[in-house]
Amino acid sequence: MSASDDKSGDIMSIPGAEDQIDPATFEQILEMDDDDAEREFSKSIVYDFFGQADTTFKKMDKELEKKEDKYLKELSELGHFLKGSSATLGLTKVKDSCEKIQHYGQLKDDSGTKDITEEQAQEKLGTIIKQAKTEFKEVKEILKEFYKDDDA
Repeated sequence: MSASDDKSGDIMSIPGAEDQIDPATFEQILEMDDDDAEREFSKSIVYDFFGQADTTFKKMDKELEKKEDKYLKELSELGHFLKGSSATLGLTKVKDSCEKIQHYGQLKDDSGTKDITEEQAQEKLGTIIKQAKTEFKEVKEILKEFYKDDDA
């Protein structure tokens, strides 16, 4: 049985996908494709997300480095933005890390319930942004594998 025998290529068969992607959510994106073989629509959404995430992580790095007025608010907003995009695609680890970025930028703990100091937030933001970038890089490789072109 080849990969093309199962339902238009199962993303969950790619190593690491089960830890990174919610299959039900991602399947909803795939259902929007007109042609299962080409998957042009979902691929464009996913590849647009890659660009958004790269740009957003660069902005996060700048804000964390500058530590100017309202940088925590900006980091929170960037985390919120990326959380929404990654949730739409079912990218669970990236979404969870971005939610923490959002909370830390609001001087809250992981769950968003307890207050933390600005120093704690800075330390946690440095760690979680690095983690989110690693998770993004991992899921990006999984998705690139999924959308691999036959003639690539």
